[in-house]
Amino acid sequence: MARAPRGGPIRVLLDGTPLLGNRTGIGRYTAALAEELASMSDVDMRAVAFTLRGWRKLRKVLPHGSRARGMPVSARLLRRCWLRAPFPPVELFAGFTDVVHGTNFVLPAAVRAAGVLTIHDLAFLDAPDDLPPSDETLPRLVARSAERADIVLTPTRAVADVTAERLGISSDKIVVTPLGVDPAWFTARPPSDVLRRRIGLPNKEYLLFVGAAGPRKALGWLLKAHEATADLPPLVLAGPGHNRRDGQVRSIGYLSDVDLRSVVAGAAALVLPSRDEGFGLPVLEAMACDVPVVCSDLPALREISGGHASLVPYGDIEAMGVALTTALASPPSPTTLAARRAHAAEYTWRRTAELTVAAYRRAMGS
Repeated sequence: MARAPRGGPIRVLLDGTPLLGNRTGIGRYTAALAEELASMSDVDMRAVAFTLRGWRKLRKVLPHGSRARGMPVSARLLRRCWLRAPFPPVELFAGFTDVVHGTNFVLPAAVRAAGVLTIHDLAFLDAPDDLPPSDETLPRLVARSAERADIVLTPTRAVADVTAERLGISSDKIVVTPLGVDPAWFTARPPSDVLRRRIGLPNKEYLLFVGAAGPRKALGWLLKAHEATADLPPLVLAGPGHNRRDGQVRSIGYLSDVDLRSVVAGAAALVLPSRDEGFGLPVLEAMACDVPVVCSDLPALREISGGHASLVPYGDIEAMGVALTTALASPPSPTTLAARRAHAAEYTWRRTAELTVAAYRRAMGS
């Protein structure tokens, strides 16, 4: 149900829980959105964390001047409650607001606020066994959240179409808000010798995967293709959860944003062999710093790569090997590099925030 608009800045309560701990895709999205919203004069942003003990850390990771709130209840208990009924309402702990934005698949219950929900992908619907036991109710909770939301945000049109079909909600209720590329990616430089030694990078050319470990990323396919293809450089895995370290495959763990930009900028090619993706931000970030991209031929990756990446049929080991070999065989021309950078530059976090604020207004009935 739409809420009547009010005067003054829009009061937005953001789910800031993804800002706590190591940030992968959803954490980076939430952080960049929070930074942009905090800089807008027509938005009064606060953030809330759903964690029993760690919510106070939210104060240290929010943009300067932003206010943090916490619900001193475990996230698991809250999810159980919200699956049954819209109680307890988030306003009980965080105060009244115009919009509650669930940035991470789940819309917090609210009494008076308009509800906006971000659904990043729906991979878990086809592979529920990939979910940890603590998330076994996530499919039902996401469906319930989408039903209650006034507006649902998705990062790509591909996810919007799947969301409308699989969750049975009207496409008129869905708004596409593509993610952005931080300007620092366009000036990233390859890693120094000091950084190479510190994080264990090869001293020579390397292929790179960026992302957390997990079945959805389909690293098994990439590893088989890498092993079966002659004369490929070592493969580096950047992100949490990887534990490979031998002559040809190296895990370097979670990296700071600064170190990650250098590692990507120094790669011979970035590889994203995912079984499913909602957006694929590393694809654009690699393009921004002149690194060729090889990725799965998936709807979302086709959409965001814009014809500037080598797309490989999912699971085809031989085709992946050929694509990697081809990407390394001849350096791209200056014209090709310029086209890739121009494409990546079309995606900005400011635009993400502007589209999101427009969705807030629409949810409120403005």
